[in-house]
Amino acid sequence: MPLRRTHVLATLAGALALAGCGRSGAPVSSSGSSSGTGSPHSALQVVAAENVWGSIAAQLAGTRATVRSIIVNPNADPHSYEPTARDARTMAGANIAIVNGLGYDNWATQLLEASPQSGRAVLNIGKLLGLKDGANQHLWYFPTDVFTVIDRIVAEYDRLDPPNAAYYAEQQHRLKTAGLARYDQLRSEIRSRYRGVPVGYSESIFQGLGEDLGLRLLTPYSFVKAIAEGTDVTASDKEAVDNQARRRKIKVWVYNSQNVTPDVKRVSQIAAQQHIPLATITETLSPASLNFEQWQVAELEALKRALRQATGR
Repeated sequence: MPLRRTHVLATLAGALALAGCGRSGAPVSSSGSSSGTGSPHSALQVVAAENVWGSIAAQLAGTRATVRSIIVNPNADPHSYEPTARDARTMAGANIAIVNGLGYDNWATQLLEASPQSGRAVLNIGKLLGLKDGANQHLWYFPTDVFTVIDRIVAEYDRLDPPNAAYYAEQQHRLKTAGLARYDQLRSEIRSRYRGVPVGYSESIFQGLGEDLGLRLLTPYSFVKAIAEGTDVTASDKEAVDNQARRRKIKVWVYNSQNVTPDVKRVSQIAAQQHIPLATITETLSPASLNFEQWQVAELEALKRALRQATGR
């Protein structure tokens, strides 16, 4: 861990101890970098490290729990986020903490370890999915995993708040059948019409969705993994990805607009010069006012338009 991060977390841990803010379930303010929803008098206090998972948790909670997300700014990088004292207090007051895991948000796990609470449930998404270190961290772009997480969150609500189990079941049914209906429909349409179409992608964030849609992902995984992790791209990978664009071996170039490195920018420029349609995705809710399904539907609609432009069908 970088020295600066260690110092920040140590300082926050000390602040927690001095403030005595480690009471399980204690209400916390939703100001600053956190966003909250639900009744201020809710028995359950839910905190998600990222608003991607926070959006889903909030829709399942409805009015029966207060849900807050730490990272809500689309420009914040969850990998390198440095939490504030307010973030630490928010985490300390949670009955349920939701973290992505797999090394994506270690800062959140460290905040929880700095304020241990008996009875607090921690949903580490990577662990509950049985994934090992090194697996793709962007789990919200794997649709099957999203539905598994929905079920697991509801199960945790039921366990901690049994009298409202029927209400949570209704929220779960509403999200799956109505909220995510267009999300499911678009995935089915793209899969049916564009299965096997070769596409390039800038970052491993798109892997899960691309595979779910049946697209042929031509970009070397070592390239997209390096972009996601902020490591150097090899010369051979640069050449391979550039040539795929120059020779129009890819029909669409999908890139994360929140992580435009020089390598990504170069390939995007080549794709534009070769009249290869570009489709944009983001790592977090963008804009932050959207919920999970609205955000994903907007991206799928844009991808569908790019595929239609590229293939004429």
